[in-house]
Amino acid sequence: MKLLFYAAKEYDKKSFGNLAGQFPEIEIEYINHELEPRSAILAKGYDAVCAFVSANVGAETLKVLSECGVKTVLMRCAGFNNVDVEKAKELGIVVKRVPGYSPEAVAELAMALALAVNRRLYKAYNKVRENDYTLKNLRGVNFYQKTAGIVGTGKIGAAMARICRGFGMRVIAYDVYQNPALADFVEYVTLDELLAQSDLISLHCPLMDSTYHMINIETIKKMKDNVILVNTSRGALVDTNELIEGIRMNKFLGVGLDVYEEETGNVYEDRSDVIMQHSVTARLLAFPNVMITSHQGFYTMEALAAIAETTLQNLMDAKEGKHTPNDVA
Repeated sequence: MKLLFYAAKEYDKKSFGNLAGQFPEIEIEYINHELEPRSAILAKGYDAVCAFVSANVGAETLKVLSECGVKTVLMRCAGFNNVDVEKAKELGIVVKRVPGYSPEAVAELAMALALAVNRRLYKAYNKVRENDYTLKNLRGVNFYQKTAGIVGTGKIGAAMARICRGFGMRVIAYDVYQNPALADFVEYVTLDELLAQSDLISLHCPLMDSTYHMINIETIKKMKDNVILVNTSRGALVDTNELIEGIRMNKFLGVGLDVYEEETGNVYEDRSDVIMQHSVTARLLAFPNVMITSHQGFYTMEALAAIAETTLQNLMDAKEGKHTPNDVA
């Protein structure tokens, strides 16, 4: 089977290459181009393509892939909101994803962001590098005995809940489906109750119509003053312009974002020489209590190995017509 691997980075080539011996039937070619309608034509002659969360796997892209004879789209990520699932089904293209590569990797970054914005670690690091050892603007709060609100208690949210419990926090959660594995220490509440009670709010839910812009000026107003907000899930869960309004209202002690609405053109690219016109990201970075990272929640050795193994196994399952929980379409 021939697999065309889009937007390949060196770490992708290494993690997937390490498994070549386990999947000898799969021949992989790596290219730098992102998957989109114009680059989909490159897949002619391949059985499958592999794409990431930043790819455009919409109707037009899928139509070109189908015309090229591609039968399988492998998403090497958990999210698939960038995939036109109905169009894939219509064209008979199988789409599979990696739903649980390493929940702890993302949850640990979420807590790292919460700690960093709380104790202003980025500011402290830069101050000391300039031989400034004052404590001005570095004061944070204890997490111990505070309330952590987890929005979404799937595998990643559950991992974050356990981390918060380890910090001695009271853990409350909101989800349409309650996770029985958390019953001994997590209290499920309504979203409004979570917003009103939480000192730390961490988002771990998928992007759907019902969750799009769930964090907006109205929900922000329901939060406690000096709350910490962390998003390592999907950028569009948060209305960025209204988040900025909330920051200007002094609602937040800190905001930590590994994902954000404007990230598509920036993810894994060097934009250091680019003047970003009308950028909401640049506006966010102007605030002293905001920290943004580059969609790196998945980026651990263990997670990369799990992503590679699951993705290649997904292709084998697709070849054999096996339906698994990893199916999207």
